[in-house]
Amino acid sequence: MFSCRRLADRRVIGLVGIWIMGLAFAVDVCGDDSRRTNVVLVMADDMGWAQTGYYQHPILKTPHLDEMSRHSIRFDRFYAGAPVCSPTRASVLTGRNNDRTGTLSHGYPLRHQEVTIAQLLKKSGYTTGHFGKWHLNGLRGPGVPVLHTDSHHPGHFGFDQWISVTNFFDRDPIMSHRGSFVEYEGDSSEIVVDQALEFISRQAKSDQPFLAVIWYGTPHSPFNAAEADMEGFEDLDEASRNHYGELVAMDRSIGTLRQGLRDAGIADETILWFCSDNGGLPKIKPSSTGPLRGNKGTIYEGGLLVPALLEWPDRVDQPQTLMTRSGTFDILPTILDALGMKDSQPDRPIDGISLMPMIDAAVAGEPIPPRTKPLNFRHSGRLAVIDGDLKLLTTDIRKGNFELYDLANDLSETNDLFDSRPDDAKRLMEKLIQWNQSVQDSIEGIEYPEGRLLPGDPPSRFWNETPEYQPYIEQWRQRPEYGDWLAKRRSSKRASK
Repeated sequence: MFSCRRLADRRVIGLVGIWIMGLAFAVDVCGDDSRRTNVVLVMADDMGWAQTGYYQHPILKTPHLDEMSRHSIRFDRFYAGAPVCSPTRASVLTGRNNDRTGTLSHGYPLRHQEVTIAQLLKKSGYTTGHFGKWHLNGLRGPGVPVLHTDSHHPGHFGFDQWISVTNFFDRDPIMSHRGSFVEYEGDSSEIVVDQALEFISRQAKSDQPFLAVIWYGTPHSPFNAAEADMEGFEDLDEASRNHYGELVAMDRSIGTLRQGLRDAGIADETILWFCSDNGGLPKIKPSSTGPLRGNKGTIYEGGLLVPALLEWPDRVDQPQTLMTRSGTFDILPTILDALGMKDSQPDRPIDGISLMPMIDAAVAGEPIPPRTKPLNFRHSGRLAVIDGDLKLLTTDIRKGNFELYDLANDLSETNDLFDSRPDDAKRLMEKLIQWNQSVQDSIEGIEYPEGRLLPGDPPSRFWNETPEYQPYIEQWRQRPEYGDWLAKRRSSKRASK
């Protein structure tokens, strides 16, 4: 632990007058020992809100996440930006609703015109790296190595280093080192953490701070865990055994990551933020979502509410639990605020807010300020707004049927209050309609500096149907993660003729 206090808020930075490239930086005022704050963003793939030991899961043990929670801000009401993966990933990188960014659903690309957290930090002197699942280049199907010719690979969105696959990936994956394919053996979570730690260790020895984005492929199907990681789950069905075994390995990799930050001597000045990309999966036993209604793919709490922890020893010296509702679109504005940075396009609509006032109040033992902006969701014709503890939603905007729930007293969303609380329903409908129009303007490109959408963003498509991946298909038919899927795709295509 450093002996002097890290100065990371903009007021203090303004006093010391440190401005580089037009942006304020977070700094340590520690003489020759001064170092800037690093950022590590970690995200599970399909991990449900209930799937942690610290939430008293009936069979799953997550000792490393539990240990992290004892040193963190624990967000107990944290929402994915959408109920499926690609849209949430877009919200993490941009602070915006997925539809604004063009990432309408899973397998849709992030528009080149968007501004990402990696680009913002890179301009401010950070070295940036992406490790694991990408899924923002418009390709569907099980994850394959991202090509160096891909117009939407991580490098085009601000990442200096990337070891990435297009989508979910499992044991013994093939991954892409900036376009060069490398085959690995072992659990996918441990592999991406090992690769990220190589990057982190190099950066710890340099004078440059870093952003590392680690996006797991776990516990997304198909489930494939090591036998040792499935010990204790013998009474479960095969899918559930493997699913929970994958989470055991992922939890272990969290421990490796945290230890790696300590070994590099940079744990204190590193923001480590963990969450999941959407709610848990159905058919997994015991339930991946606990008492919540719905699962991945729905806009009920089971599809949106996810576990989340933020560890930052220099700023958070005691564990705290925040019940304030927040989400993945808050990550970008929170990081910028924490680092004392400014957005390069401050006039574009951001759907998130900085959580730093809430975090600082919690650490100081002061009253938590209320959230100043509702949480809004839009995905595949479904809309929701959460204002305080009230949630208004529609599962199909074309039909115009709305539901209203008081989440403080009805976490399972079983008591629809739409008819009994017409004033609240009307107020939230007006908010949602106004916000929805703002999103529609974004979809049309009005807010971009060009005032329109620029060409060049690909459609959503399956990678096996693109010419770029044709040279690899015959070889990959022998691999378990692709063979069955390719056979099914071929059969489906023949049947449709």
